[in-house]
Amino acid sequence: MLSRVADSVLWMSRYVERAENLARFADVTFNLMLDQSNGHREQWMPLVNATGDNRYFAERYRTATREHVIRFLSFDDDYPNSILSCLRAARENARTIRESIASEMWEQLNNFYHRVMDASRSRECLLAPQEFFQEVKLASQLFNGITDSTMLHGEGWQFARLGRMLERADKTSRILDVKYFLLLPRVDDVGTTTDDLQWSAVLRSVSGFQMYRRKHGRIAPDKIVGFLVLDRAFPRAIMHCVDSANESLHAISGSPEDTFWNPAEKRLGQLRSELAYLQVQEIIDQGLHEFLDGLQRKINRVGEALYETFCAGQPQAARRAQFAQ
Repeated sequence: MLSRVADSVLWMSRYVERAENLARFADVTFNLMLDQSNGHREQWMPLVNATGDNRYFAERYRTATREHVIRFLSFDDDYPNSILSCLRAARENARTIRESIASEMWEQLNNFYHRVMDASRSRECLLAPQEFFQEVKLASQLFNGITDSTMLHGEGWQFARLGRMLERADKTSRILDVKYFLLLPRVDDVGTTTDDLQWSAVLRSVSGFQMYRRKHGRIAPDKIVGFLVLDRAFPRAIMHCVDSANESLHAISGSPEDTFWNPAEKRLGQLRSELAYLQVQEIIDQGLHEFLDGLQRKINRVGEALYETFCAGQPQAARRAQFAQ
């Protein structure tokens, strides 16, 4: 497979996944605003802080109102990580490789982009965005389903899966980090129904509430951290995503799973081994935010190694825009 095609397939997949997770990211916040009777205003800025792009936001919007933050995350043309910008980048990558993907994939992605464009012109989406966020999540899942059912499960599909899993691992860590940035309660709230409500919202944001309750029963912060970080069976758990990315990477390279033939396999293998031998208490002891911050840097380094291994020499353009660290 040409490196240009591999790069475009990987980033097309990453950007669609990023758009979906931005919708999840914002939706959990908005729903909590509806559930709680106080603290509406002061919770918006920490959501911006969790993206790492608070400096850009401050220069462009100044105050963190509901309308400003939703516009920033959803429709800002100049912000490379807004939902609209992500889908524009995904669509552009798909356009350049239309001969390598199924026509149904292109049609879904093109329709997805235009639906978000239409929503960006509606003030209603800024005032009551729940339906919009739901549509973004469903459209992304439909695109992934079409990809899995229409694309040859060869190198191209493996690159798409690899990009999706790396992006999902990163964004699951950021959604979990919302508990630190955004949902951190007062000391006297810990262990109360307020705390449980917030942890439940985090689980719902990754569509994991029912599966968590089925496996663990009651809401317990340490079990939720373990479920979202270390569970191998839940599709949005970081460990599951890293395992899946590792499978795709070795399928592309043709190397045995427990070896490495290139820097990308080495870095991803190291990350996978660290997670495999990690215990929940170790995460809590070092601090959830500190652990997640380090994890995000390691995932970014895997992405850099993938570019060096498979795509070096190709123009970077806007494809590799990432959350600032």
